Amino acid sequence: MKIKKIEKLLIYVNSGMDRPYNQYASYAVAFTAKKVHNIPDVMVFYNVQGVEVAKKGNLAKLAFPEDVKKLIAGQFEGLKPEDLPDNLEQMARFVKDDLGVKIGSCASFHVVDGFATSLEDTSNIEDFIMPVKIPDAVEAALSADKILYF
Repeated sequence: MKIKKIEKLLIYVNSGMDRPYNQYASYAVAFTAKKVHNIPDVMVFYNVQGVEVAKKGNLAKLAFPEDVKKLIAGQFEGLKPEDLPDNLEQMARFVKDDLGVKIGSCASFHVVDGFATSLEDTSNIEDFIMPVKIPDAVEAALSADKILYF
């Protein structure tokens, strides 16, 4: 399948812990975009309805059972089930650290949701997720070649 050349992909996650499949899918897409399609700039962004996922410990609650690992690995050449992490926090760290995927979350709604006291307060969000202010979030959306929504 031939796709239009995409340089910058923004993955909006506007759903919370009540929709775990959206969380899994966002990281599967980020992984595939970087590893298979070689898109240079990929960002997973937790938007207003998704910021709860950025709270410390929430991604770790979303586990990858062995049967799911087998299902996923079977779709990628050279990937074995044991290569996959045990939970979504580990997956997020891998795509960020090893593949260069940016992961951000709406800082304004960290405050609105009550788990941050200011836009800069990162004490209750995962250390690999950057708080993003509204102007930067808008810039990311306006400069993206493609935006996907989960």
